[in-house]
Amino acid sequence: MKKQKKEANVTKKNLVKLKRRQPNRSRIGDFIIYFFLILVALMMVFPLVFAINNALKPLDELFMFPPKVFAQNPTLDNFSDLFVTMGKSWVTFPRYVFNTVFITVVGTAGHLILASMAAFVLAKYDFPGGKTFFKLVTVALMFSGYITAIPNYLIINELGWIDTYWAIIIPAFASPMGLFLMKQFMEGLPMSLIEAAKIDGANEWKVFISIVMPNVKPAWLTMIIFSVQGLWNNQAATFIYSEEKKTLVYALQQIQSGGIARTGQAAAVTVVVMAVPILIFILSESQILETMASSGLKD
Repeated sequence: MKKQKKEANVTKKNLVKLKRRQPNRSRIGDFIIYFFLILVALMMVFPLVFAINNALKPLDELFMFPPKVFAQNPTLDNFSDLFVTMGKSWVTFPRYVFNTVFITVVGTAGHLILASMAAFVLAKYDFPGGKTFFKLVTVALMFSGYITAIPNYLIINELGWIDTYWAIIIPAFASPMGLFLMKQFMEGLPMSLIEAAKIDGANEWKVFISIVMPNVKPAWLTMIIFSVQGLWNNQAATFIYSEEKKTLVYALQQIQSGGIARTGQAAAVTVVVMAVPILIFILSESQILETMASSGLKD
């Protein structure tokens, strides 16, 4: 007993020494690191602050030289003028909003479902041609939308989807980024977890919904952010010609190109266009960080 008490006391003393041990860097080093991080944060937040203040400036401040970052006499006239201009269009403002929201929601949901199911099969099952297929997905990441624009148009035209919502939604389903992201993340899940669920009687669909998807939450939240950003900012002018089917971004950018008289409205357009992707990122950021911190599973 005495030996055990002595060993316990020695262990406690060692723990106290470890806690008191200072990190192996100086205060000057800490100051440099934090200064650099603050500087980067200011550089990244400056465009957002500048855009918001531009939208709140009256016309005389927008043409002021040298320009000032903050609005001296903030006003919401630019936003009210924007909605008045949109109200004069023969296609109503809510119609543009509906078109954009419908394309964004359906395209993102389909992308999430298809990419997740395909990634689960590629990550956890071996079948003929699986590795070759994933290599093709990886190669597809190298090609930008400008390169594939003409083949996409020819295929969509052959399918008869020109001037329909599906011309934008269906290609979004097959975006290689989501499949690549989900597959790489699912490979980190322990196979023993899936096998234990099957022993308990869960079928493939139950395993996918109840086990796999909750544990890859950071991946599909990140994928949603990228998908929403891409679809929300998609003008769809290449495939959609009917005015009543055009997106909100297209209508707003037409106002933005209206000349000097609409400079204030153009500043308001910038804020409206970037508001939704930024809002979605802010709402999901804490969940992404929390899930990444608590989902490190290993065999």
